[in-house]
Amino acid sequence: MQHNNHSITRIQSVDFFRGITMFLLAGEASGLYEHLRVSDWGLVKALGQQLDHHEWHGLYFWDLIQPFFMFIVGVSIPFAVANRIKAGQSIQTITKHAFKRSFLLLFFGWGLYFVHAGHLVFRFQNVLAQLSVTYLVAFLIRDKSFQFQLGLSLLLLLGIDLAYRYFPVEGFNHPWVAFENLGAWFNNTIEGVEKASIWSSLNAVSTTAHTIWGVLCGKLLMQEKPAIEKIQTLVLAAIACLLLGYSLDLLDITPIIKKIATSSFVFASGGWAILVLAFSYWLIDVKHAFTKGAKFFMIVGSNSLFIYLFFSVGAADLLQHILEPFVKLLFAWTGELVTQILTSSSVWLAMWGICYWLYQKKLFFKF
Repeated sequence: MQHNNHSITRIQSVDFFRGITMFLLAGEASGLYEHLRVSDWGLVKALGQQLDHHEWHGLYFWDLIQPFFMFIVGVSIPFAVANRIKAGQSIQTITKHAFKRSFLLLFFGWGLYFVHAGHLVFRFQNVLAQLSVTYLVAFLIRDKSFQFQLGLSLLLLLGIDLAYRYFPVEGFNHPWVAFENLGAWFNNTIEGVEKASIWSSLNAVSTTAHTIWGVLCGKLLMQEKPAIEKIQTLVLAAIACLLLGYSLDLLDITPIIKKIATSSFVFASGGWAILVLAFSYWLIDVKHAFTKGAKFFMIVGSNSLFIYLFFSVGAADLLQHILEPFVKLLFAWTGELVTQILTSSSVWLAMWGICYWLYQKKLFFKF
């Protein structure tokens, strides 16, 4: 086996972006955000609200986390492919690996539903199941022209928008009404129930745009051009997406609804994702600032699949069961809510600690 010491220049901001996204997801699993939402402290309660999904029409910060993850997976694709080619792998081998990865994402995504429901559930609502679709599409068209990739993403968004508007089945022909739209009908049909989740499995279609746009941004970062030009391009693209997304909503054309991933939601969340990437790239890779702070999050991102599966199967609850008695022993005097916040924070830190241990041992769960 030959070892190739040459690799594509690593963009640390990509690892940081992935890491902070996973770290925030681990924070949700710790139960911390729920405690913040019931606080009587105005600022803390407002923060807790932003760390929750919007009930229906609107956008909170937490509604951006899944798009962020699907976007950053797309950004990583051209880097990963280039490194595999440089290591001597054929396109056929790389493509086989992509299909295998897509299958495993779907397997793990459906597996999580099975673990929680106790029976087989076919949904594309969690991030792994959605990624199994969006990742494969973005990978297969990665070498197409910029116009083709952007055009396909826009076509998907237009197609899903029109499908919601003109779906003819009575009772499901109210495009932007919860449980009365195409997404609800599709959920009920594939799951064989009368009323399934408010989250639509069809989101995997529209959110494919996030991963495609990630590929385009990744290819831009790989280009031999001045960093300032790359940042300007990213910022302009972000502004265009944000203007389009929020305009569609404010003009009452298409409302921003994360739970059915409307086109306006995809544009708005995609714009924020591109803007965060531009800022991270400028801060970490251009200015070389926040490098130590960035590593804290990159440690989590280096085992993103592991930590996601770890807390999704209930390991965060196990950690809470272990840590809660000790936190109560030391901090019960602070009151019930503060003790709960401290317990969840210790669970969150413990999950980071596990990722750190894996990182130190150079154990990375890849597939």
